[in-house]
Amino acid sequence: MVRTEISLFLENVPGELARLTAMLEEAGINIDALTIQDASEYVQTLFKARGKSLKRVAPAASYGSMKKDSADFALIRLLVENTDKAIDLLSRKGYLFDILPVIALEIENRPGSLAEMARKFGEEGININYVYGSALDDSRKALFVFSPEDIEMAARIFSEPNQQS
Repeated sequence: MVRTEISLFLENVPGELARLTAMLEEAGINIDALTIQDASEYVQTLFKARGKSLKRVAPAASYGSMKKDSADFALIRLLVENTDKAIDLLSRKGYLFDILPVIALEIENRPGSLAEMARKFGEEGININYVYGSALDDSRKALFVFSPEDIEMAARIFSEPNQQS
């Protein structure tokens, strides 16, 4: 199923995640999935990708400076129950964020389920930019979020009957 992921940078200091999640809680917005990474890794990946494509938008020295500065921030990616409400709230509170369509799949919590999903992407020639997900030991289902290069094709593949388990 196609969902909208919200990506934002938070200052990498104690309490920032608590403030963000408390703000969402107060607004009655449930978080379905969340991942956090050091923003310097994100900037480094961006630099490498730009270098390979020869479409750098800034000189190498600028990326080095951005990497150093970005260590002070964390990249948060999240799916929420009410995306429109969350976007409105984040805008009103002055957060800088981006939105991106992703594929969120509820899959069987058993060995090989994730491999089956990844194989389907591969068979269709769709590269996966990143994926995150989780399940509890006693749960029969797991939620995994995929960011494919071709969202339209991925949506078609996984909207077919019986393709999500």
